[in-house]
Amino acid sequence: MTEEIDLKALLRALPIALGLCLLGGIGGYIAHRLHTPLPWMLGSLFLVAIVTILRPQLLPASYAFPETLRRPFIGMIGAAIGARLTLEVLGQMPQYLYSLLALTVFVPLVQLLNYKLFRIVGGYDRPTAYFAGAPGGMIDSLIQGEEAGGDIRILAIQQFLRVIMVVTLLPVGLSIWYGHPVGSAAGVTLNASAPGPLAVPLVFVVALAGIALFQRLHIPASQLIGPMLLAGLLNLTGIVTIEAPGWLINLCQVVVGAGLGCRFAGIRPAMLVRAAGLAVLSTVMMLAIGVAMALGLAPLMHGQHVDVLLISFSPGGVTEMALIALSLNANPAVVTLHHLYRILLTTSSLVFVRKRGWFNAPPRHD
Repeated sequence: MTEEIDLKALLRALPIALGLCLLGGIGGYIAHRLHTPLPWMLGSLFLVAIVTILRPQLLPASYAFPETLRRPFIGMIGAAIGARLTLEVLGQMPQYLYSLLALTVFVPLVQLLNYKLFRIVGGYDRPTAYFAGAPGGMIDSLIQGEEAGGDIRILAIQQFLRVIMVVTLLPVGLSIWYGHPVGSAAGVTLNASAPGPLAVPLVFVVALAGIALFQRLHIPASQLIGPMLLAGLLNLTGIVTIEAPGWLINLCQVVVGAGLGCRFAGIRPAMLVRAAGLAVLSTVMMLAIGVAMALGLAPLMHGQHVDVLLISFSPGGVTEMALIALSLNANPAVVTLHHLYRILLTTSSLVFVRKRGWFNAPPRHD
């Protein structure tokens, strides 16, 4: 019965989701023609967000982009990332000890600074300020923050804007750094040669198999990590060669962008403007610390580019950061490793703090 209900819900949500993806595709194409960084995801995200903010009545109440549709596209991104996992990358793993140790400092440092920012400048209460400032683990921060007495609306908006701001400001900042558009905005392709006719079906099958297997293991971000590890294993053993065509990655970006953009529906403009201002300050601060750490680590990590280290320290979503790495033609497996560690650190600290009640709201006396 549960599967039947889920299927009916999917069929009801699917036409709207396809319409959002079509709208996102238009936004992606416009951004592509304008040569913006990461055009297919950001263009999709912003056009869908603008339409849903200005015309929220176009979506049913409490509409959610169907995960059943979104998950395979994230899985195909994961498979494309896993295809970049080589013996050379594995041989470099010991040198990442420095950057992982730096991340251990980065996570509590930026959470403390975000707490001060949201508390003093934003005027948020203690639990809202603390859990809204988490540099990762969006779902965990919402759950733990609400249980601690935080405002779930502000928590959701602030956490969502963290991802949006990083995804937006990071590629723009890298474009300014290099003096020209980076990655897909500059026409970088993912494959040196055209993939064969079985490339797309193979990527799709690996994505579904990876998702199904790793969901059973309860691994965080399994829809991305599962296909990535499975594709990497297949690639390393030489059983098959995984190749994702550039147009397929662009399509995945459109779907991911549309899914993010429609979450702006129902948000009051005044609340959004206030939260966006705080998110800009928070993101600039976190990226500045990330730049400082990347520059400091680069001499210790021979051959590792500063931009890859910066992406590894940027507190965006795992999928979005992996897409940025792909668009820069950098190895996304390295980036994903760091972001999994960041999420593990963040979620562990959130649970630890919540259980001890350090930032809980004071009990009400009715």
